[in-house]
Amino acid sequence: MAEKLAKLGITSLESLVLHLPARYENRGVVIPVASLRNGDRAVIEGTITQANIQFGKRRSLVCTLKDDSGTVSLRFFYFSSAQQKQLQNKPKLRCFGEVSLGKQGLSIIHPEYQLVSPNKALAQQSQLTAIYPSTEGIQQVRWRNYIQQALKLLSKSPPRQTLLNNHEYPVQLQCKKSLYESLSFLHNPPLDSDIRQLNNGAHLYQRRLCFEELIAFRLSYQRLKAQSQEIAAPLIGSDNPLQRKLEKNLGFHLTNAQQRVIAEVKSDLAKPSAMLRLIQGDVGSGKTVVAAITALQCISQQFQVALMAPTEILAEQHFQTLSHWFKPLGVNVQLMVSALSAPDKRSTNEAVAHGKCSLLIGTHAIIQDSVTFHNIGLVIIDEQHRFGVEQRKALVDKRNDGLLVHQLVMTATPIPRTLAMTFYADLDYSVIDELPAGRKPINTIVLNNDKRDSVIQRINAACQEGRQVYWVCTLVEDSELLSAQAAETTYQLLKEQLLNVSLGIVHGRMKTKEKQAIMSAFKAGEILVLVATTVIEVGVDVPNASLMVIENAERLGLAQLHQLRGRVGRGTIESHCVLMYQTPLSNNGRRRLEVMRSSNDGFYIAEEDLRIRGPGEVLGTRQSGAVSMRLADLERDADLLEQVVSTSNEISKQADRSDALIQRWCGDRTNYSKI
Repeated sequence: MAEKLAKLGITSLESLVLHLPARYENRGVVIPVASLRNGDRAVIEGTITQANIQFGKRRSLVCTLKDDSGTVSLRFFYFSSAQQKQLQNKPKLRCFGEVSLGKQGLSIIHPEYQLVSPNKALAQQSQLTAIYPSTEGIQQVRWRNYIQQALKLLSKSPPRQTLLNNHEYPVQLQCKKSLYESLSFLHNPPLDSDIRQLNNGAHLYQRRLCFEELIAFRLSYQRLKAQSQEIAAPLIGSDNPLQRKLEKNLGFHLTNAQQRVIAEVKSDLAKPSAMLRLIQGDVGSGKTVVAAITALQCISQQFQVALMAPTEILAEQHFQTLSHWFKPLGVNVQLMVSALSAPDKRSTNEAVAHGKCSLLIGTHAIIQDSVTFHNIGLVIIDEQHRFGVEQRKALVDKRNDGLLVHQLVMTATPIPRTLAMTFYADLDYSVIDELPAGRKPINTIVLNNDKRDSVIQRINAACQEGRQVYWVCTLVEDSELLSAQAAETTYQLLKEQLLNVSLGIVHGRMKTKEKQAIMSAFKAGEILVLVATTVIEVGVDVPNASLMVIENAERLGLAQLHQLRGRVGRGTIESHCVLMYQTPLSNNGRRRLEVMRSSNDGFYIAEEDLRIRGPGEVLGTRQSGAVSMRLADLERDADLLEQVVSTSNEISKQADRSDALIQRWCGDRTNYSKI
């Protein structure tokens, strides 16, 4: 049992009582069997009239429970011979469970139950029932038993107060209750407590603990940064002759923002500790050029570079762009994606292992064990929120001589400052807050789906002028459950109505070579209208594309809509984005579309996304690595983040308090990432 608890991070009495309920149920009212409905979670009481073993796909013990109003089945797939004998004696039971409707009527599978004895009345329920996050082999009854024992033991020597002074909490969270009193309440809330508030994580005691946990996690990220700075990294000087050659060939000048960020990166690389820098830049701000110059900084001094992208389309796009830039400089660039043939993979692996490949670009395929580097010095991760912690760690671990690889992570999804300071506290971050000269804002129009015919006429006119068009759908195939038009259906409809226009289609279920062929034809101007799913969200650069139609736009989040819109407006001509929606619109759907119509500013859009949907989308898989939070929820608790930053900055100066908070909430898990 100790091993099972340890898997959940529970190794002490204190960590046990910090294992808080996931939800609460009111089991204080017994209801008649006849009033049960499918999906109910209810308490019933009655007598077992029969108990028989049934054989089918799975052996089960099926009992019939009867009260004055009717009968219901109880089904047990796991049962002992003693339990079978007990139930066959037709006892009276009080049961709790979830009601489900099957072929033989209503039943409750594996209910919790107690024997009702005429000589001994059951204790009246005086509190809400806590339901705990669990793992295989630990039933809810056991959780409650363990936690009540732990609370009893800790009452003699309560855990140290919240480690925060009352005045350090936001005003709305200040109270006089101790940590022990708060935990006792949350494990045993009285029956008259506001169950909705508790189940939403909005109770004062829950919020105080969330605030403490968020501070602990920010401190742990800061600790990771401090630890990484104690490990030596490859020293990379500031001289970069390849950069000077590249800039001569680019055909455009770097913006002031790009030059500022490049200078910050150069300063990092010259330090004896590893660079850990996040670059934020709006769609089209020129992050790729900054990444290219950073790569050349390392390559010019005989170090290898790996660039990891989340999709094959984006990896292929980077490969084409960087190969075009680097080939005249004599730099060997290779591509590694899952779709490569076995001989091509072997050839690429050999080139990387022997130092003949200076830049390896790929998807998660480059973190496979078969890929070994001769002298890797830098890892660049694009659209970093698409990758989990362990994937990034696997790439960093490609160097095995004790030196820590430099890391540059990039995102085109602007991250609000407060959020970045909280959950990227282990990274320095730079912002490319300037678009290249000549870029014109994209005109965004919001239209009801019934205007489809006029949109198609507009597409036809654009194509006759030699312009190219994206039509983005949210599904690959039709679905009876969703009203969104599928890409394949839309493709056929457009072929029928755009008779003299060349069309192509690309979606995630196509083979890589098919996708690459279509994208190459579109980029070359051989295809004028590209029907696509959201696989073209990032990385696709076709300057001649000046019109984008996104249907069922109300189904997508602001960050994704902004990314998609950024595929147009990359040339010097005026570009347009048409957001088509299906009625009825939800309030949030209407608000998202209005934000998109009114602004092209990715940072403003990110702030609005944070207000509407919370930070989950922005952070992506950041928190899905080896560290997860017990109680705090980034979307629900976003309003606490600003004070989390200021309070943790103060506490970080006090090592004993920092250590205690990190140990309480994170344990030994701060070694999870090496970043």
